[in-house]
Amino acid sequence: MKRFFSFLLALLFVAQIASAQKDPKAEQILDAMSKKYQAMKAFKASFSQTLESQSAKVKETINGDITVAGNKFRLSVAGQEIINNGTTIWTFMKKENEVNISDNDPDEQELTPNQIYTLYKKGYKYNYSGEQKLGGETVNVIDLTPEDKSNQVFKVRMFISKKDNSIKSWHMFRKNGNRYVYTIKKFTPNPPLAANFFTFDKAKYKGVKVVDLR
Repeated sequence: MKRFFSFLLALLFVAQIASAQKDPKAEQILDAMSKKYQAMKAFKASFSQTLESQSAKVKETINGDITVAGNKFRLSVAGQEIINNGTTIWTFMKKENEVNISDNDPDEQELTPNQIYTLYKKGYKYNYSGEQKLGGETVNVIDLTPEDKSNQVFKVRMFISKKDNSIKSWHMFRKNGNRYVYTIKKFTPNPPLAANFFTFDKAKYKGVKVVDLR
């Protein structure tokens, strides 16, 4: 589970000059972005994730969907469905028709899908790296550097819309040379959600094998 979340994200979110700490301009942009998402009761996003590895000469892209509400999320990607209601995590593997149940431990993973808009607030330095065009839109580029030097992610580069402060894309650079590129393809604020949306309903998965790891 820990490796899975590290692979995904995402929220998310650095080969930076040694003297850089917390750039006021970057902080202003990040605060505006965070405020935008935290003001929503929930949101749904379709995204693509591309793994690039020059050493292995690999470039692979997968698509997924995620719905976030506060500290809860429901993520579908690569034949798996991850449901987290803030207390319990269900990981359903479609091919095996199996669901693993575990306790949610916020400290177990450094990055989880519902933290992308608050990632910078704890354990990261950040600096403003300028503007550029992304899909025809002007974006602000922010680089995040983990303060923990043992972190296998050494840089997270975020691309934030100059127009409306929304996250358009982010790149995650790992020490092993791999780079993960996440791009938001479709975004829906405050979608209607059923009361039990963030729970796994066994009745909807005929013959599913349940493995309780709690």
